[in-house]
Amino acid sequence: MTALLDHIKHQIRANGPMRIDDYMATCLLHPKHGYYTTRDPLGAQGDFITAPEISQMFGELIGLSLAQTWVDQGSPDRFTLAELGPGRGTLMADILRATKGVAGFADAAHLVLVEASPTLRDIQRTTLEGVSVTWADRTDALPDQPLYLVANEFFDALPIRQFVRSGRGWRERQVGLQDDTLVFGLGPVLPQPSLADRIEDTQDGDLVEDCAQIAPLLHPIATRIATHGGAALIMDYGDWRTLGDTFQALRAHQQIDPLASPGDCDLTAHVDFEKLALAAAPARYSRVTPQGVFLERLGITQRAQSLAGSLRDGALEAHIAAHRRLTHPSEMGNLFKVMGLFPPTQTPPPGLEP
Repeated sequence: MTALLDHIKHQIRANGPMRIDDYMATCLLHPKHGYYTTRDPLGAQGDFITAPEISQMFGELIGLSLAQTWVDQGSPDRFTLAELGPGRGTLMADILRATKGVAGFADAAHLVLVEASPTLRDIQRTTLEGVSVTWADRTDALPDQPLYLVANEFFDALPIRQFVRSGRGWRERQVGLQDDTLVFGLGPVLPQPSLADRIEDTQDGDLVEDCAQIAPLLHPIATRIATHGGAALIMDYGDWRTLGDTFQALRAHQQIDPLASPGDCDLTAHVDFEKLALAAAPARYSRVTPQGVFLERLGITQRAQSLAGSLRDGALEAHIAAHRRLTHPSEMGNLFKVMGLFPPTQTPPPGLEP
């Protein structure tokens, strides 16, 4: 997108090299030219596809895990059912359909979608037509009541900073200009107190990533769950204490140079689940569980077999492929992880071990 590229170049010429988190935020959320504010990026015609778009089974099992947690916690008669970054609304639609048969659940639920993109809000409104929905810009706007929340591929899109270790200090990776072309470079060596815990497990030249937005986003969620009850299910790709460069760009389902097409590609980074755990207080957090294991514990194979009975030919082949894609270790099964948040006096949601 030429207009956004020109804007970024102007900012660099005026203010010097740009931090990667500022570059990501500009590319994804610029009010006129940002990637998420101007398009629907999902599906076969978009740039990437998420688990709810692959198969209805994903959302159905997520919904039943939340509903069982609601029952286990005494079936509160008023609660918030929320999703962070709901995309097209597909996941929430599947959750609502799967939980229709849980007595009292739908009547007690107050649906809140945390979404920054006006374009995606319009699509969610269409997907969830007939459902009463409240949209919020921030997690601290969620009501003070029991909270049952899902976040699928939300945290990977949060802007990150990157640092390369140099002695006991760090050089920040930045975006600058060379011959009028965007390039990566390194800033001066500086101490980074937020990375003090990474000195012990890194050496000179190692690159680490830090996402400052995790704590302020997660704290209001954790506080509501610890205070009022509920649970959160966080599904994303990443691992415990990430190391190395995971900053990537996707366009038309292919990886490209993150600096090649600002505003015209999705920018993400692997999620550091240790950072999520550290931000989870005062709620408790579950073990980080591979997505495939989580879904198998919830019965995805049995559900897949049930649905397969009415399918034939190409539809059956697509269904089998979807089950494999969601669960197999060489596909999404190991790359994607699941973490649950829950009250200190309760146990993790179904599918997650204590």
